[in-house]
Amino acid sequence: MSTQKKTINFLQEFSIPLILGVFIALVWANLAPENYHHFVHNEIIGKISLHFFVNDIFMVFFFAMAAIEITQSLLPGGSLNPIKRAINPLMATVGGVLGPALVFIGLNALIGSPEFAKGWGIPTATDIALAWLVARIVFGSHHAAVSFLLLLAIVDDGIGLMIIAFFYPDPANPVAPIWLLLTLAGMLVAYGLKRKNVQSYWPYIIFGGALSWTGLYLAHVHPALALVFIVPFLPHAPREEFGLFEDDPKDHSTLKTFEHEWKIFVDFGLLLFGLTNAGVEFSGISTLTWLVFIALIGGKTIGIFLMGALATAIGFPFPKGMGYKELFVAGVIAAMGLTVALFVSGVAFVDPGLQGAAKMGALFSAIAAVIAIIAGKMLRIKKVKDTQS
Repeated sequence: MSTQKKTINFLQEFSIPLILGVFIALVWANLAPENYHHFVHNEIIGKISLHFFVNDIFMVFFFAMAAIEITQSLLPGGSLNPIKRAINPLMATVGGVLGPALVFIGLNALIGSPEFAKGWGIPTATDIALAWLVARIVFGSHHAAVSFLLLLAIVDDGIGLMIIAFFYPDPANPVAPIWLLLTLAGMLVAYGLKRKNVQSYWPYIIFGGALSWTGLYLAHVHPALALVFIVPFLPHAPREEFGLFEDDPKDHSTLKTFEHEWKIFVDFGLLLFGLTNAGVEFSGISTLTWLVFIALIGGKTIGIFLMGALATAIGFPFPKGMGYKELFVAGVIAAMGLTVALFVSGVAFVDPGLQGAAKMGALFSAIAAVIAIIAGKMLRIKKVKDTQS
């Protein structure tokens, strides 16, 4: 393997571009906040700002990569197959939303203030980009817990969008569900293309994806999830004959080709995601900061663990390769609200002081990464890496 290839693999495996983007954003936002916000929110092409381009267009492809991982895990031979194994992470997701919300509400009743009440939705968020990064570090790229976390995080983000729509509505842009029919039309187009055995992924993305994106955008639901509804229709190779975590080097299916051709773009493009979303100015720390932080670290971890364990107890087993210790560490990783929680903080509070304090709690939740890595070592989590690497 060439030195250049080794370097690229290293940068991808440890998400160095994402980490670099977060670091630059934090430094820039605190040294020159006006300059930073102008750079991120100023229109660059027409009415499109860097923030819009990254969050509403580029992240479409990031979520598509996550959807590919989940789709492959649901296929025969995958860690979430049969389908009842996928029920476990879905129930854990419910715990990951209810747990932090209840912890926040309970703590606020004890030590908080009525003006903090609207902050309960902030700790329900999971930063899927950072969770994916830490999961690969702790578990290895092909561990069942990675698929578990991705499914949890995507559904969590979907619930988060509904929480924003119903509990933090924007009067200027109310949710318009009728437009979601366009997203459904996009799915029907993708289904039709698959029935016609269309092997190129471009028609699926251009026609199905564009309809899905437009429907979500006009419905005032975050369009970054557009390809999540299209990816499952991409033709793929059967997985029965391959090992649980093996990739077939001869797999040139539409799904695998799309992943192969877009993954490096997504991995390095995450530098812009970190740059445009992590620019938090260090502001006053208050009780609200600790309510958000504790609800994320404690509430999310406990909620996911309890609901995942309950799912197993009532007959919905863990994904193959997962147990209680992996479930606990996955819950810790999911406690990283960070960029998504920062976004919710912005819509939950109008007051700059409250907003800043809440954002500090979201920022502090990054410590979950360190806790998860240490817990992984102490619990002797066995890594499962790509057999081709």
